[in-house]
Amino acid sequence: MQRPTTTLEGGVHRADLTSGRPTRRSTAIDALLAEVPDLGTDVPASVDWAVRIGDLVPGPGLGRTLELWETLASTAALDVGVARVLEPHLDALSILDQAPDGTDLAELGDTPSSWGVFAAEGPGVRLEARPVGGGWQLDGVKPWCSLAADLSHALVTAWTPTGRRLFAVSLRDDGVRPETGPWVSRGLRQVVSAPVTFRSVRAIPVGDDEWYLTRPGFAWGGIGVAAAWWGGAVGVARDLFDALGEREPDQIALAQLGAVDTSLRASRAAFLDAATVVDAPPSAADRAAGGHGDPLLGVVPGSAGAQTPSMLARRVRGAVARTVEEVLTRSAHTRGPGPLTADERHARRVADLAVYVRQHHAERDDASLGKALLAGGVRPW
Repeated sequence: MQRPTTTLEGGVHRADLTSGRPTRRSTAIDALLAEVPDLGTDVPASVDWAVRIGDLVPGPGLGRTLELWETLASTAALDVGVARVLEPHLDALSILDQAPDGTDLAELGDTPSSWGVFAAEGPGVRLEARPVGGGWQLDGVKPWCSLAADLSHALVTAWTPTGRRLFAVSLRDDGVRPETGPWVSRGLRQVVSAPVTFRSVRAIPVGDDEWYLTRPGFAWGGIGVAAAWWGGAVGVARDLFDALGEREPDQIALAQLGAVDTSLRASRAAFLDAATVVDAPPSAADRAAGGHGDPLLGVVPGSAGAQTPSMLARRVRGAVARTVEEVLTRSAHTRGPGPLTADERHARRVADLAVYVRQHHAERDDASLGKALLAGGVRPW
């Protein structure tokens, strides 16, 4: 059997999310995607690449959301680790663009280039923000800060006297101390996610207390992460497709490939639906609720059963996480241990994706969605 190719038509390395919909695909982005396979685990090169492509990628909710998600998916289909570097950089750019009153980053004293988003909380540590001399300073420890030693800037959540607020900081400030671990992960080994200590670090507020978590863009960013997961699954599926072209596959192998295709196609449809919602203007119910209701609860007041940003994100992320797990399992069952032990690129892809998709909290996220559905009071199907 002739070996099939994984290169898309015209030599463009896209993981197609558009399903034939018209989009303004950028040839400049295509050229940058072609660089991804050569980046490997080189973090400085990957960060530099993320900055360059970040200037070209549209943000969510501006009519081109599907292009944003397809760029994340296409990157992950080529290298999951590079996508893990790109996603928070794009998210930070979108957050800054969404800030209601803008953000004067000049006060940070240097020119921002590469961004992370550090919003996790953890037991026994706390990052606090306090007003000092007309500005703000951060003190404390923030857990799960990815690539803090490699980026120039970050958006960080911290506790103020009245709630939790987002701040922009320079990671080159003398008061920033990134840890090197603990980080023993076999997947995404180069994307170190470890605590950072902040000592009297100048910080610029981005939005008011609780704005970061309650804006619709918080949910849109979560779907962007799922797009990267989906692209990683596409990369594994491409490896499977190529492997089955090297010899005549048996019926079991063909069944596995067919099931992989079905799962990828089904979860891709979730992105098509979500992009339509994200790019639509606010509904009358949204405006009556003062925006998008309560995205943490997932129910718009006065419109029982409505699909709010949070509910939509949970649905898409859940569907994609299941697809990722199915593709990883079916690929391993079909191909055995060989590529996991002898093919460096495939083994790294699988290990990276297995770690990355665990940002989905499995049954706990399902339970959160179920709670929101019952709170809506109307059958959703």
